[in-house]
Amino acid sequence: MDFGVVLQTNPPASRAVHLATLAEQFGFSHVWTFDSHLLWEEPYVIHSQILAQTRRVTVGPFVTNPATRDWTVTASTFATLNEMYGNRTVCGIGRGDSAVRVTNGKPVTMKELRESIHVIRELANSRSVEYKGSTLRFPWSVGSELEVWVAAYGPMALKLTGEVGDGFILQLADVDIAAWMIKTVRDAAEAAGRDPMSIKFCVAAPFYIGEDRAHMLEQSRWFGGMVGNHVADIVAKYGEHGSVPDALTEYIRGREGYDYNTHGKADNDHVDFVPDEIVERFCVLGTAEEHIEKLKRLAELGVDQFAGYLQHDNKEETMRVYGETVIPAMTEHLTAKA
Repeated sequence: MDFGVVLQTNPPASRAVHLATLAEQFGFSHVWTFDSHLLWEEPYVIHSQILAQTRRVTVGPFVTNPATRDWTVTASTFATLNEMYGNRTVCGIGRGDSAVRVTNGKPVTMKELRESIHVIRELANSRSVEYKGSTLRFPWSVGSELEVWVAAYGPMALKLTGEVGDGFILQLADVDIAAWMIKTVRDAAEAAGRDPMSIKFCVAAPFYIGEDRAHMLEQSRWFGGMVGNHVADIVAKYGEHGSVPDALTEYIRGREGYDYNTHGKADNDHVDFVPDEIVERFCVLGTAEEHIEKLKRLAELGVDQFAGYLQHDNKEETMRVYGETVIPAMTEHLTAKA
């Protein structure tokens, strides 16, 4: 199992770069950042600095979207970073959330998401592609490699992920929901004639090493509010008891809107509707032993990477314990099972 960290690009940018270098030192393989150009600083500029000051980690957005960024510009950015620093980038992409909604826009359609994935992947892999009636290729790009991982929750997005994604990003660590979603993606891949085991599965959630349960819950409650935005869209389309597990949909009944100005922040002041039970289920909290136990259960489902959100007040200590205890324990566990 690989391990990643998910950072917000709050100023000073040097802070995100510093955390990324620490992540590499502690054995994390991936560094991801939010991508909302109004709410936070421009991620790709910071990605360049992270890549310049590290040697091994793979870097990418968590996640970008096809609505606020031109597809060819996105592809050119990845191809350029790969030329500068070696093939150490990955593209996480979804239909669009905070970057889109903060400007009163709408997420793209499934058709647009599918097409954007194809265009970005082909161009960023130094290949030609048909786009708006033209055959395009970066004449300067040779040997660039980029995987495109799709963030999804609802049935149609999960189906699309299985059909075209190199990886699947699930932003919650509930074991039961993860099992359902992974199966849904694998079934879609198999139906499309793909090898379902070729898709990489990344589970992402706040992770906090500590013993003060109440404090950890409050530091992580924002995540249930963030997930609730996506769940609300799913409920609006499929109903409360559709094809999505009730465990994912029931908790949003008390939700009363959402302010993106406090999106993804530990001090989010309008997530009281998220109960402790949901925070526990969606996040990875507690002692190193508790983290290891939950990660073992996720690994059994076929999760290839756990990416931990670092939006709390215990960033360095959480990474240190992972580097010294959790990651070695998981490596030993998975090696013994191999």
